[in-house]
Amino acid sequence: MEVLDILNLGEFTQYFAKMAMFPVFDLAYYIVSILYLKYEPGAVEVSRKSPAASWLCAMLYCFGSYILADIMLGHSPIDYFHNNSHILLASAVWYLIFYCPLNLFYKCVAFLPVKLVLVAMKEVVRTRKIAAGVHHAHHAYHHGCFIMVITGYVKGSGVALMSNFEQLLRGVWRPETNEILNMSFPTKASLYGAILFTLQEMHWIPVSKGILICLFTLFMATFKVIMTARHSHGSPFAFVESWTCHLLFGSALEAEDTHNHHHTAPAAAPASPAKTKEDLSEGTRKRKSKKAE
Repeated sequence: MEVLDILNLGEFTQYFAKMAMFPVFDLAYYIVSILYLKYEPGAVEVSRKSPAASWLCAMLYCFGSYILADIMLGHSPIDYFHNNSHILLASAVWYLIFYCPLNLFYKCVAFLPVKLVLVAMKEVVRTRKIAAGVHHAHHAYHHGCFIMVITGYVKGSGVALMSNFEQLLRGVWRPETNEILNMSFPTKASLYGAILFTLQEMHWIPVSKGILICLFTLFMATFKVIMTARHSHGSPFAFVESWTCHLLFGSALEAEDTHNHHHTAPAAAPASPAKTKEDLSEGTRKRKSKKAE
């Protein structure tokens, strides 16, 4: 405690936990989310053929977690759209990424050093959304631990969970990318984070919410920045998950190895949504433009 008092970590964690996300951190969240949308197959073509459909896809990428959480808690799915400032900010980002002359805005935010900063800022927002989702569910269902976990999980990864619905708006249907079947690192981390924040909300772990928010934000930002810099789509949980699944479910480890082998065998097939967004979709657009020339 004396060390904490000397370093004033208690005050710092309280300030960090209460720090406003709008507009700076929310802006970074919208930029990275819509940037990933542009990496998706067919997204650029849709933006030229149907700007309305492209805008709706962008709004799902930015606010899908709120929409899904509201549906689960019995609220109107369009409640969040009364936040005019957020909608206008996200719409401005969508327009600049897809329609800025000479693609200047896209080139700036896709520049790796800038992108790494934006990715780290996005994880700050993700952690706050998970904590807010658990807290909201706790007020509605005081003893509903599973409801708290599910709500926090959806708040942190609702965009990925709605990806198949968003694909339909772009005229693409890829059920093999279902996030429940092939969970990416942010989706898994959101689930584990929701469990931690639920335990804290129920006072089952002796940690304040401010400290937990700081620690989990540091974890998420660090690993996400490293993975983005290395263009990696792996997971730091892989070893523990493999060992645990093998211990509890027997053949789960073998199934996972077979699944990984199945995805790594064809070199041209996308290994995961993260790699598709970062590398494969960008390469596909470049090849199409060369053919057109």
